[in-house]
Amino acid sequence: MNSGSLPAHLPESTLFGHVKGAFTSAIHTKKGYFEVADHGTILFDEIGTIAADMQAKLLRVIQEKEFIPLGATEPVRVDVRILAATNDDLKKRVDEGTFREDLYYRLNVINIVPPPLRERKEDIPALVSHFFTKYCRENEKFLDPQGNSVLTFQPEVMQILMEHNWPGNVRELENAVERAVVLATDPAVPLDVLPDHLLQASGIRLRRGEGGALPADASLFEIVADFERRIILERLEQHNGSQTEAAAALHVPLSTLNQKIKRLDIKIPRKSE
Repeated sequence: MNSGSLPAHLPESTLFGHVKGAFTSAIHTKKGYFEVADHGTILFDEIGTIAADMQAKLLRVIQEKEFIPLGATEPVRVDVRILAATNDDLKKRVDEGTFREDLYYRLNVINIVPPPLRERKEDIPALVSHFFTKYCRENEKFLDPQGNSVLTFQPEVMQILMEHNWPGNVRELENAVERAVVLATDPAVPLDVLPDHLLQASGIRLRRGEGGALPADASLFEIVADFERRIILERLEQHNGSQTEAAAALHVPLSTLNQKIKRLDIKIPRKSE
């Protein structure tokens, strides 16, 4: 459960349940999350967002392994494993007085800190494959008969993904893959589908030396991008600045050409009279 999504008016009912008649709309007895999770596990996501009054009640359940449903008189005993996840610095929240110190230490029995994606880049290919299948199914495209994605990133794209530092961790990678699925027109996904910030971080934007030439230490990506830029400009000039005609001449979708024009910072030649 997301701790921040607990209803403000009836958080106790959500966690501990209620009996019929406990409040105006309680027309049936209802089990709370703790009773449902008896002999199982309950995960509190974003535990740092839980309200102060509920922190005290949560602490009691963890310590006593029992609670009283709203409107009831007898306690209900449960055996529940508690997992708590957070992006907050809970120790800092304790020092600030917004998170109970006793609850913090009661939860902090075994502390697992997942390493950021930049420290486990060997996971990236498996994550990409997983997200490809997830979003291909959502968009109903590029699926094999078994319902798995047939999309793959071209090698230079995977190299960029493997070299990126991923400040947004797995969510940032997932967003990049979702974008690729939406924009993909071919099973071998090219560079153009990547967000601009990924391309910029990888040095894909062309560096220009004197006379507009690439520097001597230009990377393979820059050399290829420079070649693409010159070919696109040539076709645009041949077709009097018409992107539609240039895309047809290059045998690529107009959307792909537009993406390349933006990424390579190509100025469209003016149409002649």
